[in-house]
Amino acid sequence: MIVKALRVGLGQMIVFFDWISRPARLKRDPAAQARVEEQARGLSLYQFHACPFCVKTRRTLHRLNVPVALRDAKNNEQDRQALLEGGGKVKVPCLRIEEDGKTTWMYESKVIIDYLNKRFSAV
Repeated sequence: MIVKALRVGLGQMIVFFDWISRPARLKRDPAAQARVEEQARGLSLYQFHACPFCVKTRRTLHRLNVPVALRDAKNNEQDRQALLEGGGKVKVPCLRIEEDGKTTWMYESKVIIDYLNKRFSAV
């Protein structure tokens, strides 16, 4: 009981500190931002709200100004089931990438952040 309360409290502190220290969004001209938004349509991030690795990944999305659909794999049973069936395990963060009729499930925050930086930093 005490451990759960500590975990929940720490999770909320992480979310709060993320909120007050969020990095500035990357500014692009409207045409470039429209291209980014079009490319991001096939992306979904399966995450837990207070998971530190998920927060780190969402900060990168915010900094790069990439609008990605967020899926709550903790509190939404449909999202959790989709993650389990599609990705093979309930582990977050997980980026679902749908391109050219193919779906890829990418795990590990470091791998996801590297992918996002390479794909959207120069756009």
